[in-house]
Order: sequence, then C-alpha cells, then structure tokens
Amino acid sequence: MKIEHLNLTNFRNYKELSIDFHDGLTILTGENAQGKTNILEAIFLLSLAKSHRTNHDQEMITWNEDYAKVVGQITTKNSHFPLEIILNSKGKIAKYNYIDQKRLSQFIGKLNVILFSPEDMQIVKGSPSLRRKFLDTELGQTHPIYLQNLLEYHRILKQRNSYLKQAREKNSHDPVYLEILTDQLVEAGSRVINYRIEFVKNLEKIAQPLHYELSNERDLLSMVYKSSTSKVDYEKKDLIEDQLEELFKSSTQREIDQGITLYGPHRDDLIFYINDNLAQQFASQGQQRTIILSLKLAELDLVYAIDQDYPVLLLDDVLSELDDRRQFILMSKIEGKVQTILTTASVENIHIQELKNSSIIQVKKGKVL
Repeated sequence: MKIEHLNLTNFRNYKELSIDFHDGLTILTGENAQGKTNILEAIFLLSLAKSHRTNHDQEMITWNEDYAKVVGQITTKNSHFPLEIILNSKGKIAKYNYIDQKRLSQFIGKLNVILFSPEDMQIVKGSPSLRRKFLDTELGQTHPIYLQNLLEYHRILKQRNSYLKQAREKNSHDPVYLEILTDQLVEAGSRVINYRIEFVKNLEKIAQPLHYELSNERDLLSMVYKSSTSKVDYEKKDLIEDQLEELFKSSTQREIDQGITLYGPHRDDLIFYINDNLAQQFASQGQQRTIILSLKLAELDLVYAIDQDYPVLLLDDVLSELDDRRQFILMSKIEGKVQTILTTASVENIHIQELKNSSIIQVKKGKVL
C-alpha cells in the first residue's frame, strides 16, 4: 500500500500544497514549526478520518478559512483510488473513489498507516487511555466490524451513564430498563474485549522476537490485556459475558450512587512485562523505547498478515529518540517493503546513506522545496 500524491487546501499552515511521495523513504526535513508534522497529520486523517493531535477538527482548518480539504491518491496491490476529506463548520465529508461515504466506518481502513511519534513513548508508562487508544487505532483500521462494535458500545455506555446519573439525582430507577441497558452493554462490550484479546496475542507473537533482537537478546517482552477489576478474568474467554453480567448485577447500587458505569472495556488496560517484571513500573527509558519500536515494527507485519499488503509507515521525529543500532534495525526491517515518510529537523544524525530508495524534501513556512 502506498500514497502516491497528496493535495492540501486550507489545511493547517498550507494554503495549497501538492506533493508526490517516493515509493521507499521520503524524508521531510526543516526547522521546527514549518509544517512537517502537518503533512503526516493529513495522511493520518485520510486513514482514520481524525487527527492524532487534536479532537477538534476545526483546528485543522487554516485560520479565517471556511473549510479544509485533503486528497490522497492511494495504490494497493489490487487497486488505485483517491481518498478525500473535507472539513467545515458542519463536520466532515469523507469520499472514497469520489463517492461520499454515509458512515465514517465505511471510509476508515481504505488507507492503513502506522504512526510512530514522540507521544508514543508515553504508551508504556502513560495512562491506560493511551494504551486503549493504541489498540482501538490499529484494530479500527484492519477490522471494520471492530470499529462498529466499539461505536455501538460507546453509544450504549453514554446512554447508560446518562440513566445512572438520572437515577442518582432522582434517588430511584426502573430496574427493568437498567437491566436492558446493561445486557446491551455487556453484549457489545464482550465483542470489543474479545477482539482486543486476540489482537494483543497476535501482536505479542510478532513483537516478542523483534524485542529480543532489539534488546541484544537481554529482555523478553510479554503483554496481557486485563480487566480493570480482579472480579473478571479474561483468561476465561468463554465466560467473559457471564462474568460481566454477574459483576453488574452485584454493583447496581454502587453504580447508581456514583452515577457512572464502573466496569467494561472503556476502563481496561494493556499491561507490558519485561522479563516478567511490570514494565509500567520498572522499565528504563531505553527499555520503553525498545518496547514501542518493537510494537510498531510488529504492527507492520500484523497488518500484512491480515491484508497481504504493508501499511504506510509515518515516523514523526522519532529517529533522534533511537540510538544508531536501533535506527539501523528499524531501517533494515522496512527497506524495500514499506513506504515510509519521516520528519526530522536535520538528516545529520540519521543513517540513510545505506538506503538506496530514498528522497529528501525541504519544508519551510508551509511550502515544500
């Protein structure tokens, strides 16, 4: 999978931009705040119909403009097509092959990307919400039905939370109605949980040997998707739905008292271990970098295993975070098979001289030179 061409109109600091991308490695270089990351953000937008930097689409529209437009020409092993997103005050319009997509879930996944940014360094020791976002981003691209299940779960969760808050304020509730909402939540939540469990197991199989190599055969990586409560054991996959049902039944009054849903995949976590030690507590900064690099490389192969096509790899100023050896391993793993677009303030500390298929583009004040 490749993005051949990108057109931007009124996107961030780009009034107009037209740029072609190399099949292999394209390096976007220039000083900070010139617009390098904005280009990656636009490509990410074409993949997931949202930004990786903001939850407010209006921030991506150039100041004092009414709309922004991003158009990309995409090539896969079987087809060639345009993707387009238009942002305006009313929302967003997503087009695949010139046709409006009624639901964003129909658009997401047409272009698969793996983004590696400095913020990813927080995945290991940051909040559980970052790790859930990591899972949802990758699963949403490769499994459209997962995205539908996740959206359904959050719709029911919002409805249930609203009712619990109302029940707390009125000091009364309809047990039949709450039971209906709970049953719907458990059913949708169980599907989300099972997808995440399977994804983590498959990711671990690929990431483990990569991590062992990157750590000079010193560290063994393992990962587990865990419930936010010890009252539910995800190792018992066939009993997840039953366990959740029992948990909600026993927690009804507590949830009403607090006016919120206390359990479910919206509170779960992805746990990393290094040599059976909890990475969230004990991993050094170098070990954290190695974990993240292993995950990103593993994602490439996992997407290929599902689609038989590699995603586009976006590296946003992360090579400076890696030592020479890890840089070399990263580049050797992607060369010749993964289209890669990276940003960097300077190419001086990047070992690209060995790469045969690369190009360098200067970015300055919202223009490419």
